[in-house]
Amino acid sequence: MTSPLADRGLGIGWRPEIAHIVADLDIGFCEVIAESLVDGVVPDDLAALLTRGVAVVPHGISLSLGGAEPLDLDRVEHLAVCAEALGAPLVSEHIAFVRADGIEAGHLLPIPRTAEALDVVCRNIELAQERLPVPLAVENIAALFDWPDAEFTEASFLRELTDRTGVYLLLDVANIYANARNRGLDPAAELAKMPLDRIAYCHIAGGSEFEGLYHDTHTDPVPAPVLELVTQLRSAAAAPMMLERDGNYPPVRELHAELDAIARAAGFGSVVR
Repeated sequence: MTSPLADRGLGIGWRPEIAHIVADLDIGFCEVIAESLVDGVVPDDLAALLTRGVAVVPHGISLSLGGAEPLDLDRVEHLAVCAEALGAPLVSEHIAFVRADGIEAGHLLPIPRTAEALDVVCRNIELAQERLPVPLAVENIAALFDWPDAEFTEASFLRELTDRTGVYLLLDVANIYANARNRGLDPAAELAKMPLDRIAYCHIAGGSEFEGLYHDTHTDPVPAPVLELVTQLRSAAAAPMMLERDGNYPPVRELHAELDAIARAAGFGSVVR
């Protein structure tokens, strides 16, 4: 299955705080938080990237695809408006729930890996796909706990989900590392089990350990073991890679070095002009 971002190479999460840095990078794509685009209005810095031919993907954080409540169609419509405003090749969201009974969690929460939960998330994905003008990719999340009585492993759950809906996978390599490390599993073995043939693109991010648990912070440098997973993935599936950084932004030189480390691990060229 060919990714809508095929041959786009390396990307970065676009944030206003680092827009001036992103403007000088030789990247194939970037990602913008869809909820940050009011009425789908594209900031000038993002418009300049589009003019250069950089693909921009709206990335949702509030659809709650794994929630038991009916999907909020207004939020789906906002994703669609963003996609059209950006001329995006696809949109992305998370395999998670973020609200229940009108209460916002303020966090991406894991869904039970049961047949019933699988039916719910598949139904919500199909409903979203019907209303989106471009393909949808869904992301595996980092979770500090698992619900009891799981009927699927994470990999088999993702395989069932992608097979049933035809949805693309936004594979977060850093989340695979975090979940495996916190559960005493082998990250390389967990990565190998994933439905790699469904990948649209990948997230790469840093984290840190706190009180015995590894947290996917997006504010720390990408650790060497995550880069090793990127190299492993390179031999199994050629996939676009994207750095996520959501705070504690380093000096320009350090950010360039982090991007180039990902590029080397993935077999891409330098992204620094």
